[in-house]
Amino acid sequence: MECVNETLVREFVFLGFSSLAGLQRLLFAAFLLVYLFTLGTNAIIISTIVLDRALHTPMYFFLTVLSCFETCYTFVIVPKMLVDLLAQKKTISFLGCAVQMFCFLFLGCSHSFLLAAMGYDRYVAICDPLRYTVLMGHGVCLGLVAAACACGFTVAQIITSLVFHLPFHSSNQLHHFFCDISPVLKVASYHTHFSQIVIIMLCTLVLIIPLLLILVSYIHIISAILQFPSTLGRYKAFSTCASHLIIVIVHYGCASFIYLRLKSNHSSSQDALISVSYTILTPLFNPMIYSLRNKEFKSALQRVVGRPICLS
Repeated sequence: MECVNETLVREFVFLGFSSLAGLQRLLFAAFLLVYLFTLGTNAIIISTIVLDRALHTPMYFFLTVLSCFETCYTFVIVPKMLVDLLAQKKTISFLGCAVQMFCFLFLGCSHSFLLAAMGYDRYVAICDPLRYTVLMGHGVCLGLVAAACACGFTVAQIITSLVFHLPFHSSNQLHHFFCDISPVLKVASYHTHFSQIVIIMLCTLVLIIPLLLILVSYIHIISAILQFPSTLGRYKAFSTCASHLIIVIVHYGCASFIYLRLKSNHSSSQDALISVSYTILTPLFNPMIYSLRNKEFKSALQRVVGRPICLS
């Protein structure tokens, strides 16, 4: 048997923004402002929903969980990315890379299933409004969130285990700014067809199953809305679903572009650009789309802000 002298990889080097060396300080300032704004808006959303009893409904409960997920998965990626933009040595340990991938996949997959639960909530609210409080009780909402988290945890555990049980020798340069599936697989010494098929199948299921559930929900929602007698009623019903639809399109569009073509010869810089959109920009737009332009939420925010002023 031929012995090969290869060094086990103990850390990875990020090369995600190496082609933009002259712009890294500018990118740091821009991403930092976006990140702080995202944290601030999500904190406002969560605190307003918690403090105002008028928003203690299933829709806003799911929105609170969604904001928590987005805050957490940006925290998993963005602070490390900001440090690397200013650092000369952009590295992460082998264990740190595995932890980052697991946390990101867990939160991202849970986010995907949560959007399906929010689609079901809109379906019940529009197609069966008389039984809404019964069908979407507190226990049901908690159960849907728990199921989303359980699915996300299981998928993240399987994929992370498959990826980091592969041998990594010599090459440790990731053409990305965090430990995503595809760039880590590219630097593995080899990977079996079984592991790659399982990863592709799991990524496909995480994206396709929730998306199909959402599509079925919206087929029933649209057919019910078209039967409304008044134009104003149809407009109000569509407006309650528009924000959810926009987030669904952005989330599944970006995720499908990245994770449903692991074996294709695509550009690493193109993947990094798309990853920036769903790890930094999408969490920025979601609060503005879903809450800050919502009249009911803005009224609740005014009540919450006005309460300390009245007390003083």
